Amino acid sequence: MAPRTAASRAAPHAGLSPLSRAVPFRDAEEAWFWTMAALVARRDGARIVANAGRTLRPCEPDDVVKCLDRLYRQRRVDLVHARILRIWGERGVPPDPRAPRERSDWRLWREALDRLEWPLRVKGIVA
Repeated sequence: MAPRTAASRAAPHAGLSPLSRAVPFRDAEEAWFWTMAALVARRDGARIVANAGRTLRPCEPDDVVKCLDRLYRQRRVDLVHARILRIWGERGVPPDPRAPRERSDWRLWREALDRLEWPLRVKGIVA
């Protein structure tokens, strides 16, 4: 019996890593809503499995949270920004700037996501 080489054992897509097929998010807002949906599911008892979703993503939810945490430690965002991101992220919709009661939240939401955009882009999480 001839010895098997690595090439003969390789899967048809062995040259492509899972991350090469990953689809980055269109912007920080989309990445944030995806992150919050995963975190809420985790909190509610779901077991998060890497690369098991409908769309393969270039990160884990914790990677997005770490970018936000780094901005907080650099004092680029405050706790109030994180609070607004959490509240509206759990709701699954952004605050409406036309609604008087949501206008302040919208301003903080935009500030936080605008500051989060670049770190996510550098990591390839956002296209």
